[in-house]
Amino acid sequence: MIITQTPFRMSFFGGGTDFPDFYKEHGGAVISTTFDKYCYVTVRHLPRFFDYSTELSYSKIERVTDVNDIAHPAIREAMKFLDMHELRLTYEADLPARSGLGTSSSFAVGMLNAFYALKGKYADKRKLADDAIYLERVLCNESGGVQDQIAAAFGGLNRINFGPDGYEVNPVIISPERKSQLNRNLMLFFTGFSRFSSDIQDKTQKAIADKQKQLLEMLSLVDDAEKILTSKSDLNEFGRLLDYTWKLKRGISGSISTDSIDGLYARGIEAGALGGKLLGAGGGGFLVFYVEEDKRASVRKAMENLLYVPFEFENSGTRVIHYAAEAYEKR
Repeated sequence: MIITQTPFRMSFFGGGTDFPDFYKEHGGAVISTTFDKYCYVTVRHLPRFFDYSTELSYSKIERVTDVNDIAHPAIREAMKFLDMHELRLTYEADLPARSGLGTSSSFAVGMLNAFYALKGKYADKRKLADDAIYLERVLCNESGGVQDQIAAAFGGLNRINFGPDGYEVNPVIISPERKSQLNRNLMLFFTGFSRFSSDIQDKTQKAIADKQKQLLEMLSLVDDAEKILTSKSDLNEFGRLLDYTWKLKRGISGSISTDSIDGLYARGIEAGALGGKLLGAGGGGFLVFYVEEDKRASVRKAMENLLYVPFEFENSGTRVIHYAAEAYEKR
């Protein structure tokens, strides 16, 4: 039996520049972090006592005898990709899916990590990220960028650069005290709305050619944000820059925000937040605000109808937290 633990991520700057159509021509970069909310994938070989050969438990339960009959596209394609058979797979998570935290990519990374471990093979973080990108973007033909898979695999507070030759992951060099302060100044709220990221990503991808100016400016803000984090600048500038990049992102596609989201965001700013953004592709999910210590109570009060989610940054990325080898012979 294998159990993997894979973190979710929050992306601060550069979202949209991680689309291949954009970064292969202009380059791209994001600043993001993973945090201590996870998805867990448990995989073992299914004992041969049943009239089905594969059992899957996620938001629903599937029992099939042919891998091609699996309804969940990522599981189906991953099992075919790595030649997996006769499995029992269980997925559970600390936070809901379709909420802007890269949950589907975290699942893909964690599942692939578990599959390799079950086969007795080691896969490093880059291979897991690359395979998850291939799984979601090619085998499942889902629209979107490629930052989520990389963040989930590597973990940590990073600047991820994209170019024609691929990507590189560079940890943001920041003192423990400053990083802790940044963590304390971020407040996460669940709006209660969820959506399929790929639907919004598809519209965003189609808008890229028309919104090149905004994306280039969003790319330049990654440099500005990194300078704020790694220098002795006032850390509050990070919050103000979040506000600016969120307003830019909203201009890329009409589906990124809604009147309800805009109202919630305005309420947080009026209560004292310096900035914030809706995480992920847009349309719903989690709002993150940058809030100074003396304003946190008033922002919490203003958002009292939303679920507040405390969190801590994490640095590990995906990992196998339980490994018990199994002898298996394919029938």
